[in-house]
Amino acid sequence: MATPPKLRILVAQLNLLVGDVDGNRDQVIAAAVAARDEQRADLVVFPELTLTGYPPEDLLLRPELTERTQAALLRIAAETRGIALILGYPKATLGGLFNVAGLVGDGRVLAEYAKQLLPNYSVFDEKRYFQPGNGNGILAFRGVRIALTVCEDIWEEGPARRAAAAGAELLININASPYHLDKAAEREALVQFRAREQGIPIIYANLVGGQDELVFDGGSFVVDAAGNLTQRAPYFEAASLVVELALEAGPRPMPGALAPMPAREEAVYQALVLGVRDYVRKNGFGGVVLGLSGGIDSALTLAVATDALGPEQVEVVLMPSRFTADMSVDDALEQARILGVEAHVISIEPAFRAFLGMLQDQLADGDADVTEENIQARCRGILLMAISNRKGRMLLTTGNKSEMAVGYATLYGDMAGGFAPLKDLFKTLVYRLAHYRNRRGRVIPERVITRPPSAELRPDQTDQDSLPDYALLDAILKDYIEDDRSVAEIVAAGYPEAEVRRVARLVDRNEYKRRQAPPGVRITYRAFGRDRRYPITSGF
Repeated sequence: MATPPKLRILVAQLNLLVGDVDGNRDQVIAAAVAARDEQRADLVVFPELTLTGYPPEDLLLRPELTERTQAALLRIAAETRGIALILGYPKATLGGLFNVAGLVGDGRVLAEYAKQLLPNYSVFDEKRYFQPGNGNGILAFRGVRIALTVCEDIWEEGPARRAAAAGAELLININASPYHLDKAAEREALVQFRAREQGIPIIYANLVGGQDELVFDGGSFVVDAAGNLTQRAPYFEAASLVVELALEAGPRPMPGALAPMPAREEAVYQALVLGVRDYVRKNGFGGVVLGLSGGIDSALTLAVATDALGPEQVEVVLMPSRFTADMSVDDALEQARILGVEAHVISIEPAFRAFLGMLQDQLADGDADVTEENIQARCRGILLMAISNRKGRMLLTTGNKSEMAVGYATLYGDMAGGFAPLKDLFKTLVYRLAHYRNRRGRVIPERVITRPPSAELRPDQTDQDSLPDYALLDAILKDYIEDDRSVAEIVAAGYPEAEVRRVARLVDRNEYKRRQAPPGVRITYRAFGRDRRYPITSGF
């Protein structure tokens, strides 16, 4: 009895480096050869813009980038005979530049499809670079009519509907879909709906890895024509997904392994770890240094950095002042000991006294205020940057989204650094992540989590001397920053008018600080930076 025909497709969920065309080419060749020789696959599928990485931004304006990708394509075609590949790359023609998914096999490019729907919202700027394609993207492969689509094409009905109307039996969607809170469930539900709507199975191949502020979470998956999830790759790691399709009566994906979808706090924590790891390593740093204060923000930052890089690549500096409580030093040293990282204690008192002496005449006309507080933060910034410069370790800042929103941070002080892991985390989420990490294994002393937060820049200071309670503050900030609600709407929802107006005023007037902050991991749908672009100078 003859064996029923099958098609074996491998999804290569890769971590690529933007602009490294040769390195990405070599990853493609290695994955394709392994898929052919070890997995006996017929076809291997790679993410969107495989050869350039995503997003290449204004590198796309340099003609040599597309020249290099075309040379890489020729090399790939020559070195991967015996298996077919679907991969992404930019292609320049007389009609402009296109975001292309190409089928490579038999030593050449067999077919190409240009992305039709170009996202131009949130972190996406594709209309700045690309022209939209057209057509149904149908190609014949081993007797199966396959439709190619690229990322955004799956989010609207048109491309899939046209492909199904043209007789597509299988849709392959290659992606560079970045993570934000709850995005994984959202994209799976959308693709399941699209499969049911058009009555065809869909293979969804996603990118993984950190790129500047974006984190791509992987989680490639397969759904059948009824919209049932049949396979899923792991999140936040490079992986291969082998998809077996039975071909009798049309292609039908066979059930396979379903990697678990991480819960909310777990997903955010994994995104932070991957974002830090890739930012540090892809930029060629040998490790990181950070100021460890005994507070919750620096404690979580240290946990993330150590999980991302290993303790041997992490160094912490405790920089007490006359206002630092003994418990802060004790708790910071205890966390450094638990995690096994190198720790130093350097008092800022000599530097603080020196600056006060140098500024004696200028500061003589008033009582101590935020000026003296900021001097302390800047003393710490100088020490940390000196260590970073000498040892070649990137300085991580430890501020969170709540603080950055209202300007509760010091320019050239605690804002000094190369990367800000917690930049897009409200303070209430910082606490939840600290509890989550300790459930996996205690690394943050309990007192760090339970004591009132304080910058310790003046006697008996707590954050709530200057800010509303964080639960209230974060609720107002989410409405105002992430959901673009007006002051009147937020007040109508039941929040105290005086606090809402004060918070909105602080957000508006501190845009200049945020423009000077280092990049950090994006974990919400409205992060400061490319997601939210407000003028510094404004009379609105």
